[in-house]
Amino acid sequence: MDINHFLAEPGKFNSLKKFETKDDFGVDNKKEATAYMENYMEKMQGLQDRLYADNRYSLLLIFQAMDAAGKDSTIRHVMSGINPQGCQVYSFKQPSPEELDHDFLWRTTRCLPERGRIGIFNRSYYEEVLVVKVHPQILLRQGLPEISDPGQADGGFWKGRYHSINDFERHLVQNGTQVIKFFLHVSKEEQSERFLKRINDPEKNWKFSISDVEERKHWDEYQSAYTDMIRETSTEKAPWYIIPADRKWYMSLAVAEIIMKRLELLNLEYPKLSEQQAADLDAGRVALQNQTV
Repeated sequence: MDINHFLAEPGKFNSLKKFETKDDFGVDNKKEATAYMENYMEKMQGLQDRLYADNRYSLLLIFQAMDAAGKDSTIRHVMSGINPQGCQVYSFKQPSPEELDHDFLWRTTRCLPERGRIGIFNRSYYEEVLVVKVHPQILLRQGLPEISDPGQADGGFWKGRYHSINDFERHLVQNGTQVIKFFLHVSKEEQSERFLKRINDPEKNWKFSISDVEERKHWDEYQSAYTDMIRETSTEKAPWYIIPADRKWYMSLAVAEIIMKRLELLNLEYPKLSEQQAADLDAGRVALQNQTV
């Protein structure tokens, strides 16, 4: 699979309409995808082990999508073969009063992965140029000195937030955090079907909120906000990948393939032993072999 199929090419992306929500790029069915995923799981275990041992890089995976696109299930499926001790997942909901008293990047910055680890953001600081852009009245809760009315959040304001995000991600990459961003691209029709499944299945009723239906009224505004976000923040060092999300089994496979290939590009290595460490190994081997039970 060529992961560039999903790339929002920096400086060239201009529309989500060019990306299908049902593409499968030659993977015929769920059974075939499962076979590919098993291969991914095996390779990923080794890559994660080397990431930890190498201790020069960390990996930050960011997932953004419309409601019911499958963020939770994709994270669960793709990371099922990962050592949980080396992986941290954070889901960012409505900001707390403490978080609102800081800049919009503060609450996520506290959750960045250490070197050798994988951090996953289920939603992220990008909510600040998505839901907040669609509902600018939220800005009034943030106590910003230049915003006393939602109408003051003009194009220049949002440009400033995009610049802050790009500067932040450039800093992360320069210091060893590899940033991989996924937009799970679901159709409005598929979202409706998934909402209906939540309503009709008693075990999934808890996942549904009437606010989900209310937000669908802003579908076009969200698509515009996502388009602006991807265009302004898909960079060479931290690009966006637009993943077709109408078929969950293919969505998980595409995400897994991108993670694996991006990790392979790092040329992760186990630490090389010094002469003293090698000598200690030999001494330890001799001592253990000479021991009697």
